[in-house]
Formats: sequence, C-alpha cells, structure tokens
Amino acid sequence: MRRAFATGAAVLAAAAVVMTAQAPRPAGQGAGRAVPTTIAGVTFERTVAPFEVIGPDGRPISLPFLGGLDVPRPQFVDIDNDGDPDLFVQEYANTLWYFENVGSSTAPRFEWRSDRYQDLDIGEWYRFVDLNGDGLVDLLTESPISHIRHYRNTGAKGRPAFTLIGELRDATGAPMFMDRQNIPAIADLDCDGRLDMLVGRVEGVVDRYEATAPNAEAFALVEERYEGIEIIGTIGGGGSFGMPSLWHGANALALADFDADGDQDLFWGDFFEPAVLLIENISRTCSSPSFQVDPIVLPFARDVLTSGYNTPAPVDLDGDGDLDFLMGVIGGAFNPIKTAQDNFIFWERVAKDRFEVRTRRFLDGLDLGSDAAPVFADIDGDGDLDLIVGSKIDPGTTGHPALHIYRNDGSRTAPRFGAPQTLRLAEAFNQAPAFGDLDGDGDLDLILGTWNQDMLYFRNEGTAREPRWVQDEKLSINPPRASHLMPALADLDADGDLDLIAGQANGAMLYYRNTGSPKSPRFVLVSDRLDDIKAGRRSAPALADVDDDGLIDLVIGQENAGPLVVYRNVGSRTAPRFAPHAAPWLGFRLPPASVPAFADVTGDGVADLAVGTTSGGIRFYQGNMKGQ
Repeated sequence: MRRAFATGAAVLAAAAVVMTAQAPRPAGQGAGRAVPTTIAGVTFERTVAPFEVIGPDGRPISLPFLGGLDVPRPQFVDIDNDGDPDLFVQEYANTLWYFENVGSSTAPRFEWRSDRYQDLDIGEWYRFVDLNGDGLVDLLTESPISHIRHYRNTGAKGRPAFTLIGELRDATGAPMFMDRQNIPAIADLDCDGRLDMLVGRVEGVVDRYEATAPNAEAFALVEERYEGIEIIGTIGGGGSFGMPSLWHGANALALADFDADGDQDLFWGDFFEPAVLLIENISRTCSSPSFQVDPIVLPFARDVLTSGYNTPAPVDLDGDGDLDFLMGVIGGAFNPIKTAQDNFIFWERVAKDRFEVRTRRFLDGLDLGSDAAPVFADIDGDGDLDLIVGSKIDPGTTGHPALHIYRNDGSRTAPRFGAPQTLRLAEAFNQAPAFGDLDGDGDLDLILGTWNQDMLYFRNEGTAREPRWVQDEKLSINPPRASHLMPALADLDADGDLDLIAGQANGAMLYYRNTGSPKSPRFVLVSDRLDDIKAGRRSAPALADVDDDGLIDLVIGQENAGPLVVYRNVGSRTAPRFAPHAAPWLGFRLPPASVPAFADVTGDGVADLAVGTTSGGIRFYQGNMKGQ
C-alpha cells in the first residue's frame, strides 16, 4: 500500500496547562549586579519548580525549569506498579527522563523525578515491554551499530532494576538489525501468547518479527514487507517530468486498539508526514491480523499538522476505558522550527468517535524554542533579580528572536517571575545578553552576543527603574572570524571597570580589556584564544570565584552534553591567567549547548545555577552550602 503526502502548514496554538510539578521551595533574597558570585563550598540540587513563573497566558507554568523540549519521544508505562501510567520522555541521545504519576488512574498528575533514569544508555530510541512474561517491564533501546540493546528488569514489582543483557537476537542467534532512527512497535498481534515486533525500515516498509516461544527473549522473522505496507511521501514538484518527488525515511510506530474491536491497530509517524497515519487492523478475529489497504491520516488529528516525524503514544490516560492519544514531535520535512515549542500534543477521547486537543505542551515548561541563554540582573532597580533570556530564533515567525524578560514581582526573599515581556533590539539570531553598568550612571547597560553580527552595545538611556536600551553602533565589538558569541562581564584586572570575556563557535575564549574608564568603556582585544582554553565548541562562559581565593574563575558550558568545564584563575587580581581545574567540579551531566548563569536567585546568600539548553528551556539548580 502507498500513501502520498502533501505539504501542510502547521497549525499551532498555546493550550491549557494540564500537568503539575513538585512543590515550590522556600526562596530568599537576591541582588542584581554584574560582578561574579563566590560559589566555593556550594552543592547544587536540580529542581524544576523552585518558585512561581508565569507564562504568556497569565497562568503559572507547571514545570518552569524542566529545560525545554524540541524532540520529545514519550512512552507511558506503569513502572512502579501502582495501577496508573507513569511517563518517560527521551529528549537527548542516551538520556531518559522519568515522571512519576502521583495522581491516580483516573486523575493523573505527573512529577519530575529524573533526567537520567537509572543512568541507562538508550541510544536514539527506547521501548518498555514485558519480554519474558514475569510481570515486570523490560527495556529495549537503540544500539549505536543499528542493533537492539536489551535490558532485563531484574528488580521486583514497584522496584524496577534494569540489567544489561546484551543485544537482542533473532532465531539464528544473530543480532537483530534496526535502523537507528526508527522506533519499533511491540505487542501480541495474533493473540497467541507470543510478542510480535513491527520494525519500520527507511524504505517505508515494515518487517514483522515474532518471539520464538511464549515469553522468549529472541525473535524470528515472520515476514518482510509485512502486509504490503509501504509509506511513501510526496514533497514538492522536483521529480522527473515535473512530477512530485517521492520520499521515504525515518518512522516511529505504535500498536494499540484504536477502535476498541479487540485487535491491535498500527499508528505510523513518518518523517514526511505532518500528521500521524492510522493503519487499521480490519481482521474479524484477533488470531488473524489483517491491515487495511490504505492508511489514513488519524481522523481526529487532521487539523493539527506538525513539522513531521511524530512519535505516537496511545494510552488510556484518564482510566475511563477508552484510548486517548498523545504524540511527541521529533521534526521532519516541514521546518522543525515551527514545533520547537508546541511539540507534545494531547488529545482526550470525549466520545467514541470524538477527540479534543487538551494541550500542545503536555509538559509545560519555560520554552523559547531553541538555544536559551539566561542571565539574572536587577533591570528595574527594585533590589531583586529579574530573569532575561535570549534564544536562537522566533519559533512563531522563524525570524529574529526577542529577548524575554521575566520581572521578579515577588520580593528579595520570595521570588515570583511574572509573565514575559518581549524586547526586540536587534535583527540577529542566537541572542545572548550580558548586563553591567558600563557608563557609570547607576543603571544596567547591555552587551548582546549574536550568531554572526558581532557583540552589540546598548546604552541604557532610561533609568535604573525604567530602562530604555538604545544601540550605540560606535561601541559594537567586532571580533575576528567569530560566531555564536556568548559574552560575560566582570572586572578582571581590578581597575574599577568591567572587562569582557566571550565564548564562540570554535570553543576558544575572546578576552577584551576595558581600557577606558567606569564611565566611558573602550574594549580592546587582548586575545582571541585566551590562555589557549579548549572548552569545546560553542563555549559559553560564566564568571565566578570557584575556589574562594578572591580571583575570578571561568565556568564554561559547551556544545556536547556533559559537565561544565572549569578553568581556575591562577594569575593575580590585576593579571588573570586561566588553567584547567585539576579536581572534578560540578560533575553532573548537562544537556548540549548549555549556557550557565550563577546568581543568588533565592536570596539565601548562596549562589544558584541556571543553565540554558539547546531545547530552548532552562534548568535550575538550587545552591546549598555543604554540610547544611
């Protein structure tokens, strides 16, 4: 069977908040300033809702510091055996997020528990399924060489523990082949007590495997090009004789009884399909599955078109006995920028043949699309820290982004960040702000890093309480051969004015000394490879005193996932010199393209850490003094 695809415009809108997070933590005092924070002796604890943050719709964001979603791959499974579905989400390679359902089977409520569930490496996909019939869900994941990694659940009910067994084998003992970008579907298709696995191929076809025996952990090939299923996409008109070009590629499959007739239907998300396809099982008996001649666009989802490569997650979420439907959007042939925010969609079945969209952000967090760059500063002079976030691109228009300002309308001891205000200052991508009083008038000026338009200088021609930033093109900073500029300000030479360090695409550090005065800045390039620092591509520096020696050190995020990189200042107060930190520091793993920002946000005298992510959100780490 074949299906032709037509390019469709994505129809995206904001939706209601449906999830809740862990309870807010007590907050404390903070002060906005451009000088670095001392962070010696501090431990950091990840939290997704330490205080209230208001979204653009005026309502509190449920999971404000979840970190953003660009390519969520969800699956629901009752991992703790308490009778309700829990949620797992993959956003990054080798990393599995876990959300416990702390509600009930009829009133779900999900709380974030882990960014790296049991430290499992899952490659590019995962599937929970009880392979050996012991009542415990096991785990299949992608192996880097296009095989299937097998984890057996060796724990107990409600206390899962996953042990790596090796690669899943076929009936001959050979490792099963699985295209690494595809996600399989697993269920007992023919009701014979043996699990079947449908494996999508990049050619647009599907192969069927079946367990070699009930509860067996090996699969035999039953049929290639199963049931003649063939999914072909049609994009544009560039083919021969002006005909549309035919395409096939990555796919994500799921099996569930969509029409409640007692057999398994097939859901297909394809790279070249802006919706999800339904391939209905039209057999009259479960023992003899037979799939319809032509797939159709999932009937209730025709009006929700995405950027393609949708990952279906059918589940009875509210325990009312019928199948609801969720899907994550990985992003395919239809401009993934458009779904950089609204990419985890939930339809509730409200009648036998009627579904309603409940939200396009099932996990509702602060999310600006891609490449968030946060900074804290008291931009309104009221004595507490506000949050300002730059980003890569405007996902609504695909044009240049704005800065998003979340003013702290709480207090120094109880921060609460109000609904964002947008500040459009520059026609540039990948905006990264750094604030400091650069002209000595008592208010905060702005250096704005960009992708390829240098670092722009904006003088605050308003007041400390009512800022008004105006670009001074004469003070723009033009590095040699640099892009993805990430600025940070501090007085590095102890002469009373703010100097500038900036990360860049090649990972090296730019160092500009301010040879002017506290009232009249003049940035002069000292080095475009400061101390030969090699922090990794797309370096993003934060300036802080790591070891409490009174000298400003460098803490650097970078393109690859992993811990922050630390360079200690082994020079002097007037002549900084940076060397790699010998001892491990902040060893927890961070997402790709992390952008760190230190500040005492909770006002307890201890530095906190915010980290912008490539997924467009922010992670927050509460600072605590060791031993307290």
